[in-house]
Amino acid sequence: MELNIPEYGQYKIKNLVFDYNGTLAEGGKVEAENFAKLKEMTKDFNVYVITADTYGTVEKMFEGTPVKVNIISRENGSKDKESLVEELGREETIAIGNGYNDRLMLKAAALGFCIAGPEGASTKAIMASDVLLKSIEDFFMLIKEPKGLIATLRG
Repeated sequence: MELNIPEYGQYKIKNLVFDYNGTLAEGGKVEAENFAKLKEMTKDFNVYVITADTYGTVEKMFEGTPVKVNIISRENGSKDKESLVEELGREETIAIGNGYNDRLMLKAAALGFCIAGPEGASTKAIMASDVLLKSIEDFFMLIKEPKGLIATLRG
């Protein structure tokens, strides 16, 4: 996906890195409609879910799909998430999260999206992101039709 955002930047996005709980999932589960949208995105992007897996459900949730799951440590999760973005290539990666442990990956990515859903969002994550959205559904909509994103970020 190529984005040219006047006075903001030009991007060739290949990777999407999602936090799991609070961003994609609630209580360790992804709603069926969002699961389908996420799987659809694997046609255009390398899709990663990175989590400490608080509920122990993530590997089973994405078993048999092209979504890549990364389980991180609970003690060093912020750095683990940032390291994944760096390994994938900051300039080619969008990060999506909501928690304090997402702030470093949101800042490191070419574009960071903070989701202020039912679990809320850390103010540190909000400040580290480029865009604040009220739901993961809003993110899916913006990626499908990025003109709204361009309007939000252009100078």
